[in-house]
Amino acid sequence: MRGLLLRLCVAVALPALLVALWWVASDDNTDIYWPSLRTILTTFPDVWTGERWREDVLPSVLRLSAGYTCAAVAGVALGTVIGSYHRVRAVCEPVLEFLRAVPPPVLVPVIMLFAGIGDTMKIAVIASGCVWPILLNTVEGVRAVDSVMSETARSYGITGVARLRHVVLRSASPQIFAGLRQALSIGIILMVISEMFAASNGLGFTIVQFQRGFAIPDMWTGILLLGLLGFVLSVLFRLVERRVLGWYHGLRDVSRRSS
Repeated sequence: MRGLLLRLCVAVALPALLVALWWVASDDNTDIYWPSLRTILTTFPDVWTGERWREDVLPSVLRLSAGYTCAAVAGVALGTVIGSYHRVRAVCEPVLEFLRAVPPPVLVPVIMLFAGIGDTMKIAVIASGCVWPILLNTVEGVRAVDSVMSETARSYGITGVARLRHVVLRSASPQIFAGLRQALSIGIILMVISEMFAASNGLGFTIVQFQRGFAIPDMWTGILLLGLLGFVLSVLFRLVERRVLGWYHGLRDVSRRSS
């Protein structure tokens, strides 16, 4: 319990310090483009009412969830196949490196041509950016599966789906979760960018509308909300990761204590 409280205090200390510095530095500021934190916090509940949460925040989160889920499924599935077979990896690697180098925001006009301007386009943009860290980390994780463990599983008759589930994916899961963590931050960025193009709702659309209408404190409340959303999603991801990779973190703790 004491260790948990200590980690919580350490995690909260830096954000609390930054907020305090922001409050003090901006409290006497009269610049219209840099409102004080007091003004932003006062404006926040007036801007983000229940109706705006339903019309802007919820659609953004749903699009992010859909695009992130599609990217996770496709990235893990393709990465497992590519990482398991050397010939497939040799054929696909140049194409993957080329496609990975293309910035996802550049693909927005292209995706709009094929998917239209609705939610499908926004989900496709998010998925197109999130899939690469998941895919590449899955490939590396599958490639790094211990050959001795793989041969031992084969000698015990563990093959097919059982081998894939208990040996390959389990061994590669720390690397896969590293890719999922990177993809989450990319997904939030692409969620905002996709909503700046031909959108009628969403966080990105609302922030741009505030900026165009010179509602600067309202715009800053949207930016603050995006930061809070990213923080909450990061905490939830860490909880899931600790749950799924409990065996991995347990081994690391044991090895750290023994050393």
